[in-house]
Amino acid sequence: MKTATDPGLAKGPGPAAVSPRPGTRPRRVPLLRVLPLAPAVVLLLLFLAGPIAYCAYIAFTDLQLTGQAEDSFVGFENFTTAFGDDAFLNAVRHTLVFTVISALIGQNTLGLALAALMQRASKSVRTLVGGIVITAWVLPEVVAGFLLYAFFRREGTLNAVLDWLHLPTQNWLFTLPILAVSFANVWRGTAFSMLVYSAALNEIPKEITEAAEVDGAGGRRRLWHITLPMIRRSIGTNLMLITLQTLSVFGLIWVMTRGGPGGRSQTLPLFMYEEAFQKSMIGYGTAVALLLLVVGSLFSVVYLRLLRTEV
Repeated sequence: MKTATDPGLAKGPGPAAVSPRPGTRPRRVPLLRVLPLAPAVVLLLLFLAGPIAYCAYIAFTDLQLTGQAEDSFVGFENFTTAFGDDAFLNAVRHTLVFTVISALIGQNTLGLALAALMQRASKSVRTLVGGIVITAWVLPEVVAGFLLYAFFRREGTLNAVLDWLHLPTQNWLFTLPILAVSFANVWRGTAFSMLVYSAALNEIPKEITEAAEVDGAGGRRRLWHITLPMIRRSIGTNLMLITLQTLSVFGLIWVMTRGGPGGRSQTLPLFMYEEAFQKSMIGYGTAVALLLLVVGSLFSVVYLRLLRTEV
């Protein structure tokens, strides 16, 4: 008879006791669990993957809206034409300038500043400022474009204020068009960054900031060594979202300048629209759209790598 000190009884059940028996198959997901997802998958393939695949095919053809009996496959000719087109390279430069000024610097910085200031403001001030900023965000893009056009035009509000202050005035939409549309995009899109950073700042434990104040850390040191590292993931997420949104801005610039004067505010979405629908070169315009998609993908890859990095 075995006692409690017997090694055979003292040893608990090993891995062999819980491992599946030889010859058994792993459990399969029942068909009834997958079946409800089938309509969603069909809709995604039909209305998302299908159009994207068709556009990718068109980018390698010489399809035109008018004056053509049938299209033909031209390979990478549209892409080589784009990189040799001065107008395309000009649109790329303006797209990068517009994105950096209005998204990476403007919306991101101003949104963080507003969120930080509203943390210390009274409830009435937070309600007033938040309402004004969010109102600019929820306005339709065309309406916002007309408002900013009226603000920057030669007889607009900005020049009226400058004239009242006895400062020189100018036609901002003619002299500095890319800066004017960049400011307009900052005015319209800052609310999103403000909301993201407000939520992130509310998640920072007050004990940490209070301990830093007791240790003598000033506001600038607390911002650099405590606040920014703790909301790093929110910063990366916000930068990725506003960058992708800014790359696709069309209506705001179209209403204010239509890419002019002389292409000095023309970005890739406007260049793509002009080539595809005004010049009827659908194949070439679609190739430009794919290049814009590649630019957005590169930004997304950079931000995702930053998000995976540990603090």
